[in-house]
Amino acid sequence: MNQKPFIALDFPTWEMTSTFLDQFSESLNVKVGMELYFQNGPVILEKLLNKNHRIFLDLKLHDIPNTVYGAMKGLAGFDLEMINVHAAGGSVMMEKALEGLHAGTPANHKRANLIAVTQLTSTTEEHMRKEQLIPIPLHESVLHYAALAREAGLDGVVCSPLESHLIKEHCGNDFIRVTPGIRLAEDHLGDQKRVTTPEMAKDLGSSYIVVGRSITSADNPVAAYERIVHDWEGKE
Repeated sequence: MNQKPFIALDFPTWEMTSTFLDQFSESLNVKVGMELYFQNGPVILEKLLNKNHRIFLDLKLHDIPNTVYGAMKGLAGFDLEMINVHAAGGSVMMEKALEGLHAGTPANHKRANLIAVTQLTSTTEEHMRKEQLIPIPLHESVLHYAALAREAGLDGVVCSPLESHLIKEHCGNDFIRVTPGIRLAEDHLGDQKRVTTPEMAKDLGSSYIVVGRSITSADNPVAAYERIVHDWEGKE
């Protein structure tokens, strides 16, 4: 899989999604999250694959192990690049997710990379302590979840760019670090709290970045995307 940025397709309908994508002359790395998937169903994946886009399916599965196994087995039938669970579901759930992914991947097809969400980029340490009742520093919680995911056999994690260098150090360079929370320097942060620019994410050790509103809400989405690719790849 190429390492171009994933564009978060946070639209409610296929019509809006298609109108956005038609502005681009190339196939893209795209992230399909809850808003688009739950309002349109699996057909949205087929439509994107038919246009040769590469998909990160971001549903953050988090349920009892057997339920996650069944869901992952079904989703494995699509030709996805990445799919995720929530590490808070625990080691057994993550192991069953990986089993389901293996079981559902068609013969002679490469299975999707399975990654686990650590702490959301909208989560602050104060929120984690008061609402999750996790008393340790936020970066320690992220590292703990990353270690659990690695022990369960997963390919990587979703984390803030601010923690990616720690995960690289503790889990190895081959352990994927997918980082949302990417903004251009002049952009509004929205509901994100732990954010960086594409250049900073690269320097901090992100494997892949996910960019949403900085592209999808831009006056010229293609130009915004090209700028982010330029910054991410470090071109002169």
